[in-house]
Order: sequence, then structure tokens, then C-alpha cells
Amino acid sequence: MIADPQPTLPWKPPPAVDVEALPVGRWWDAVRAAPMVGERALKTLGDQTGAVIQDMYGTLYWLIAVGSATSWHLRQVRVLAELADERTYLGVPPVSWTTGPDSHWRVHLGPDHYLTDAHRLREALAEADRAEYGPMPEGRQLCYRCQLPTDEPIPVAVQTRGNDIDKITYACPVHAPLYPTAQRPRTLTSTPAAEHEGRHR
Repeated sequence: MIADPQPTLPWKPPPAVDVEALPVGRWWDAVRAAPMVGERALKTLGDQTGAVIQDMYGTLYWLIAVGSATSWHLRQVRVLAELADERTYLGVPPVSWTTGPDSHWRVHLGPDHYLTDAHRLREALAEADRAEYGPMPEGRQLCYRCQLPTDEPIPVAVQTRGNDIDKITYACPVHAPLYPTAQRPRTLTSTPAAEHEGRHR
């Protein structure tokens, strides 16, 4: 029997001339990771990654088997799956779009790059989470900017107190980008809760 020289994918994007919103949970689920975490995880996975979509903001999306992951408690990471009461969609670019700046396939879709193993992906993202944000603190923390509790506290400033005890200031994912890593202040002043600029996504 002669092997197929061009094996076909179990799924491929339908012919399109632009990004198309496709439902998750039908052919695949997806995992979304913010740029810093996603880039580090992608490097860690290396050849073990499947296809990856990158949107215009640098956010990365991996395709995983339907039902292979539930909600992962990782900062700046979301599992996108079909919900009981609503449908979730992912913007999928044409298979020929392999360069930016618009949404494109960062890792091309093909027989050797399709679904990513969910267990390996979680390990890579967990490692990236620790490397970028340090250990996850116990319990919920207040976002310094909006004064709302967050399950994804991201350290944005460290203030050294007496006896070398550090006080860490946290922000929620919405407000953490307001404190760029290279410019994070050592000391922050109070911000009234009324000045918050967004809610948790």
C-alpha cells in the first residue's frame, strides 16, 4: 500500500479571505495566553507544540482536544471551551496567513502541527507563569488600581520594609499592563476605588 504523500488534517479552516469566527468545542478547544506567558511557554514546548494562532495584540492561542482541559488556575491564561448556556468562538485566520501583524498562524497548521497535548501545554504555561510572575500568593488579592479582589494577582511593585521584609503590590490582569515591567515603581501611592478603569474579563 502506498502511503499518502500529503496526509490530510482531521480539520482545517474553511476557505476564507479573512479571519473567521469558529465555535470552540466542535473540532477543538483552545487555550489563550497573554504575550509574555505565551511566548515563554511556546519556547519551552519547542517541537512539541501544535498549531498556534497569534492575534494582532500578540496573544497566543493553542488548539487542544475537546474536553482535554478544564479551567486552569494560571495567570493570564484561559481555557476556551463550549459552555452549557452559550457558545464561544475563536477567530481563525486563513491557513495561508503565516505572518503578522494581523491575526495569523504563528506555528503553521499542518499534519505535524495540529493539536497540542493539553498536559504538556499546562506544564509549559505553569512554568511560564512562575517565571514571569513568581509564586502564586495564597488566597485572593486586591488589585491596587481598582481595589477589587482578583484570583490572578500579578505583582507590579515591591516595597522593602524594615528587616528586609518586602511588601508586594498586586494588580488584576486588566490593570497590570498599566505598570510596565521595566518601569514599575518601587513605591506606589493610594488610588481611590472610584478611579478604576475596567472590570475583570
